[in-house]
Amino acid sequence: MRRSRRTKILATLGPASENPEMIAKLFEAGADVFRLNMSHLPREKLKERVAMIRAVEAKFGRPIAILADLQGPKLRVGAFEGDGAMLVPGQSFTLDADTTPGTASRVHMPHPEILSSLEPGHTVLIDDGKLRLRVKSVKQGAATTSVEVAGKISNRKGVSLPDTTIPVAAMTEKDRSDLEAALDAGVDWIALSFVQRPEDVAEVKKVARGRALVMAKLEKPQAITRLDEIMEISDAVMVARGDLGVEMPLEKVPGIQKRIVRTARRYGKPVVVATQMLESMITSPVPTRAEVSDVATAVYDGADAVMLSAESASGEYPIDAVSTMSRIAEEVEQDQNYWSIVRTLNAEPEATGSDAIAAASHQIADTLNLKTVAAWTFSGSTAFRIARERPNSTVIALTPSIDTARRLALVWGVHPIRTKDANDIDDMAFRACKFAVREGFSTVGDRVIIVAGMPFGTPGATNMVRIAFVSQGHAAQA
Repeated sequence: MRRSRRTKILATLGPASENPEMIAKLFEAGADVFRLNMSHLPREKLKERVAMIRAVEAKFGRPIAILADLQGPKLRVGAFEGDGAMLVPGQSFTLDADTTPGTASRVHMPHPEILSSLEPGHTVLIDDGKLRLRVKSVKQGAATTSVEVAGKISNRKGVSLPDTTIPVAAMTEKDRSDLEAALDAGVDWIALSFVQRPEDVAEVKKVARGRALVMAKLEKPQAITRLDEIMEISDAVMVARGDLGVEMPLEKVPGIQKRIVRTARRYGKPVVVATQMLESMITSPVPTRAEVSDVATAVYDGADAVMLSAESASGEYPIDAVSTMSRIAEEVEQDQNYWSIVRTLNAEPEATGSDAIAAASHQIADTLNLKTVAAWTFSGSTAFRIARERPNSTVIALTPSIDTARRLALVWGVHPIRTKDANDIDDMAFRACKFAVREGFSTVGDRVIIVAGMPFGTPGATNMVRIAFVSQGHAAQA
């Protein structure tokens, strides 16, 4: 099975889609990666979900990526007398360390690290920004605020702190347990929520030890201020627009999205655009025109993947949501303006042998109008670097590692295939042409670019480009 688009689709599994039949239908509709949301999935059911996806993978004979999304720290206020209170504009309201039930004038803040980090002038958002408080003064164990946006505040509502960097790790104890369970289950990607600093990502990578790649979810203003540092250490990033839109003015989010996508492309790291992309399809079989434009914008920007959350996890039309997103991406990529837009965002190749080879393969493919670039890769880095160039050719990634093949299912324009490693240069060229024909990307008489590293099986040693002709012998073997 091959896709007729280069942009990949992530589909979140949930009550509407977490059985083998639905997973298979979602894959057929266009899902390339399945997201397991650890905020809602009990870790004891994780292996069962992974096994379902692997069964679908075996059925269709195509590598499928699995992403486990860690919940991250959830900051909440305490409980109230009568379960809530009404706040009015301009009144004083205190967040403190007192564990007694809250009133209209104060509430317990069960996170001492927040109370020790708040400063006068900082904003405190409650309940996804429905209430906004401004810190007036801070003393030991208490922060007095002024209510700027009023309303009802109730038990254990979430707290967001757009101005405050708090000394709390992005991983909670639950996340650590979930991370170990996900790695044991064999997921391919780990998504880390509420990243504030590069050290957050480093902590997860230290635990993962290469067993899965790590994706930083960018949803806090603090992460945006250190974007380059986080991008450098992460294996991929996600534009998590939901929480970004809570912690900063909504009108800033589109610009931040473009900045993240362009930065990711410069670094050659996969970037996923997520949250509310086809939100209305939770209850409607068709999206709004604005949602179609939103998905199209991410595709025009050259994002590696676009993601569905509740649309595929708990919505009424999960298959329609995936197929709609797939059709939008296909249509955009066929637009005559698509390539000129995508190419304007290409970055200069880095001063490495791998990047020079990747850029050369792109130029050769353009000059000769070739359909296929075949990348022999052990770690996946060769395919990552070629995809960074956004070539107008399909990138077939040939790898002996099933883990690498699965991880590459997330990457723009890459069609991963697991196969035994090449014996020599002639074997490498022959089998690259054979797979190009078998998968329907090339025909007899076409030329295929082969990119590889010598000696074979050496990760990160991309140093060779070769052009091969597809012959009848390749077609017969295919």
